[in-house]
Formats: sequence, C-alpha cells, structure tokens
Amino acid sequence: MKLTKHAHACVTLEKDGTRLVIDPGTFTPDAAEAVTQAHAVLITHDHFDHFDEKLVAAALEVQPGLQVYGTATVAAALGSHDGRVHAVAAGDTFSVGSLTATVHGHRHALIHADIPCPDNVGYLLDEGAVYHPGDAYFAPDAPVRTLLLPTSGPWTKLGEAADYVRTVKPERIIQIHELMLSDLGQHSTANLLGEKGLTGTPIDRLEPGTTVQL
Repeated sequence: MKLTKHAHACVTLEKDGTRLVIDPGTFTPDAAEAVTQAHAVLITHDHFDHFDEKLVAAALEVQPGLQVYGTATVAAALGSHDGRVHAVAAGDTFSVGSLTATVHGHRHALIHADIPCPDNVGYLLDEGAVYHPGDAYFAPDAPVRTLLLPTSGPWTKLGEAADYVRTVKPERIIQIHELMLSDLGQHSTANLLGEKGLTGTPIDRLEPGTTVQL
C-alpha cells in the first residue's frame, strides 16, 4: 500500500487500484484534487480542519461512484446521496475495493471543559497496515504497523503522545496534524518522540506531496 501525505491531517492511501482519502479539511490546499481521484473519503470527525463539508458535498454531486464514511454528525451534514454516505462507529468494518477498514474510538480528545467533544473515530486499514486516529490518542485493540501520530493542536501534549506510542507499539510513526508547529517545532517533536527519544520508534516527517510505501 502507498501513502501520500497531504498538509495537516489528510492522507491518501492506495492499494491495487483502490484509493482512499482520509480527512480532507480546509487546511489541506490540494484536498479537492485528492478527493477527485478517490473511490472513498473517510472522515474522523466534523471539525473543519478534517472535514471540508462543501468540498465533500460537491464531490458527491459530480463523482457518482464516490463513497463517504464518517461519524453520524458527518453523515447527517452531507445527507444520504442514494446511500453513498455511511455513518460508522466503533466496531464497524467496511471495505472499499481492495482495502478493508475497521473503526475504533468514540470521542475527540478534550481541549477544555468549556468546549464540547464531538464524536471521533479512527480508521485501521488493511489489517493493521496503518492507523489514522483523528483527534484522539485512542489505542485500537489490534496490531498497528504504521501509526499516523497527531503532534500539534489545542488538545495535544507531547508526554501523552509518547505514552500513546508506547501503548500502540507501532513499527513506524508518521507525523500528522503538525501544521501548528514551526519547522523547528516539528524537528524537535520528532527528536523527542522518535527512535532516539521517548518511544524508541522511527518517526517520519513527510513534506506534503510525499509518497511512501507501507
């Protein structure tokens, strides 16, 4: 499977001709292009930096084969589109072409007691090949080879991120949700959380547009 990193939390996954896009939000400049080439879009939660509602709704209108998976709130915002929009929750499993996904987790990480936590789900793809947790440090009860690790945002904390990696025990980390860190901050974070830091696990900082083999 190939992974292409886009800005912030968005990634494209491709295997045997099937292409999925996860979390095309408003912080991702090429989100529309990525979605145009996708067979399915997976949304972890309804925050704008993960879910560009207008973009996804427009894509559903012009791409008759496009499938969308997300929380009940995401599904309600988009409407059914002849059954092509699917509400998913923890414990669900679905397949798109050659890729299978299992759904994990329930809630967005706490930002502050005054700010409501929306539903948030993570997607484990291709029998543990890669896990996108959305905005939560929820550890799936399954092996994870590549963990997409959020490293910036109002809810993140590096100590909690380190403990999360130790719990999940992935073979590899790819940094996502990093847009609120400067280049120096991303480098420092990678050093702290990476192979020579607190987790002992290799961490990749991928520039937007970079494709790697998983």
